[in-house]
Amino acid sequence: MSAWQHFTKAEFKCKHYGQNKMQDSFITKLDALRTKVGFSLHVTSGYRCPKHNAAVSPGTGLNGPHTTGRAVDFALSRHRGWEVLRAAMEMGFTGIGVQQKGEGRFLHLDDLQEPEHAPRPTIWSY
Repeated sequence: MSAWQHFTKAEFKCKHYGQNKMQDSFITKLDALRTKVGFSLHVTSGYRCPKHNAAVSPGTGLNGPHTTGRAVDFALSRHRGWEVLRAAMEMGFTGIGVQQKGEGRFLHLDDLQEPEHAPRPTIWSY
């Protein structure tokens, strides 16, 4: 039996090579978020190996947030996205990316600490 009520670690594996370096403590935090919002959260991207991250997110290259094992994208739209956004901010997530136009709407969450070049907490849109 897994340590989480709502997720399995396998949901977060890299779609490129299948590696999974997600941090258990981050999944625990996501599990608490899921409990707080009261509805399921579909993982579209969890851990990404550096090569896969560079291919799908050239702006962050080989060492973007997903390569740390402390970032996730959930397929969400409209009011559900808002509910997760509000709960994530209350729970101390420090990176929030919002894509709510057209197809493939999602919400990115991470809890990375402040690097020199990018103050945290921060929010951005795609």
